[in-house]
Amino acid sequence: MDKNKTRLLLAEDDENLGSLLKEYLIAKGYETELYSDGNKAYKGFITNRFDICILDVMMPVKDGFTLAREIRSVNSDIPIIFLTVKSMKEDVFEGFTIGADDYITKPFSMEELIFRIEAILRRTNNKPSNSKVQIYKLGKYVFDANKQLLKKEGKIQKLTTKESELLKLLCNNTNKVLERNFALRTIWIDDNYFNARSMDVYITRLRKYLKDDPSIEILNIHGKGYKLIM
Repeated sequence: MDKNKTRLLLAEDDENLGSLLKEYLIAKGYETELYSDGNKAYKGFITNRFDICILDVMMPVKDGFTLAREIRSVNSDIPIIFLTVKSMKEDVFEGFTIGADDYITKPFSMEELIFRIEAILRRTNNKPSNSKVQIYKLGKYVFDANKQLLKKEGKIQKLTTKESELLKLLCNNTNKVLERNFALRTIWIDDNYFNARSMDVYITRLRKYLKDDPSIEILNIHGKGYKLIM
């Protein structure tokens, strides 16, 4: 195994599409393991190291959403891309609620998939070095951006990468408007509708984490973005 190659978990029950995707990804330099159902994919995930997961939503035995929840319970940070023929907004919203990094509807081009993978990996690989301490005081809370931890009176909340990146942007713009499109392009790369819905989910999560201190609020600024006030 080449330790320098990106390790990719691919869960796809369509044998022809799965084989085609695997061959293409390997040709592009990604070390790829293909699994034909959610159970096999989860067993593969917990016994191997992976850098990114690509999950078909509609799979036998265990669907992609269930698989993603189980993966997230083991590793809250690993990037997840959903592949699906579904295009209903509710299904996309569910995927982002689980913590998807991206969502591609079939049919799609191989080039588009590679572009999405590379964009996610650029974002996750360009996180600031831990040598620069990034600690924020938010009322009763202490937010360690490097370790992705939100602490309050001995209680610790581990944040996902996106939760941490979004909270950091809000902290850097305390009492100022964080423009919606700027946050989307910074964290999600693309400011499309589905990514915007995803960001709404993460804003809701951050409000829940900070709810025990009424002096802290994350306001919706209509037509502009969000404002962290304290």
